Amino acid sequence: MLDPVLTSPNLKLFADSNDTLNYKRDAGNYITQVFGAQMPAIATGFFNVHMTQGIIIQPHWHTNANELVIVISGEVITSVFNPFTQKLMTYKLKPGQVSMFPKGWFHWILTLSDKAHILTIFDQPTPDIVYGSDFLRHIPKEILHIAYCIHEEDYAKAVAPLKETVILGPPPGCGKRDDNAPNNAPDNASYFESIQQQPFGQQSAYSNQQASPASAYYRYSPPPSYPSYPSYYQQARPPQYTAYPSYSPYPQPPSYPSRTPLSPSYQQPLSFQQQLFKQQSFQQPQPFQHLQYLYNTQPDSDTAASRGPESNTDAVPETV
Repeated sequence: MLDPVLTSPNLKLFADSNDTLNYKRDAGNYITQVFGAQMPAIATGFFNVHMTQGIIIQPHWHTNANELVIVISGEVITSVFNPFTQKLMTYKLKPGQVSMFPKGWFHWILTLSDKAHILTIFDQPTPDIVYGSDFLRHIPKEILHIAYCIHEEDYAKAVAPLKETVILGPPPGCGKRDDNAPNNAPDNASYFESIQQQPFGQQSAYSNQQASPASAYYRYSPPPSYPSYPSYYQQARPPQYTAYPSYSPYPQPPSYPSRTPLSPSYQQPLSFQQQLFKQQSFQQPQPFQHLQYLYNTQPDSDTAASRGPESNTDAVPETV
């Protein structure tokens, strides 16, 4: 079947990603795009992202598309939460390197260098995006308190800076981030210095609170660094005692004679329901008593009903 877009006389196979602005935080941090609205013939789409140090593409996820991140210049950190292993997968990317965010996985991108230019390419012409800032500012504080025991007023104060959807964070006016500091340096400079010295790979480099591996939930063999299960449980469990240890201050319970079984000749008396059923089984139901004659197998010669109508020999035949 022919694609009506490709066979259209108004077919357009060119677009300029600099023409369509998606989001602008300031002069050094903005996003442009090319998607289906800009080029109907495109089967994919991408964001053209420019960021400075300390700026983050806020945590979010896509409900309908996979995402591929390509670094054009600068250095960034990409982090994605793996819902199957319950761990963060974090990578430090330099120019020419890529990382992927599977569909529906929670992720974010943080800038490490003074400036960075990246492309985020999707396998759909228009991706759906659920922003973490919208989730945080719209969920009622009472629900957070009920669900996670978070103090309502503390939560309301924490999300107060989120007045609108934040795509490139932090929001404008957050602390000293937008002051006239040299090179627009972030507040947490020591944090970025520690990141530069840490290795990156499958496991998060800056998250020490990791969930237990999946094997721990399915009784797989333990890792080599742990003792074997039998020795571990022998050390962990308290010693087993008898029901009444010798040092117990309580007296021994009295002993009772064992119950003698019933004699085979003894018969359990019938219950009231059994007696009632036994009596009713020998009684003829009242509505069928007048039909008892139908069950007689031998005819009764003394009754007129058994003989039937008798012929009248003295009767005079009718004349017409």
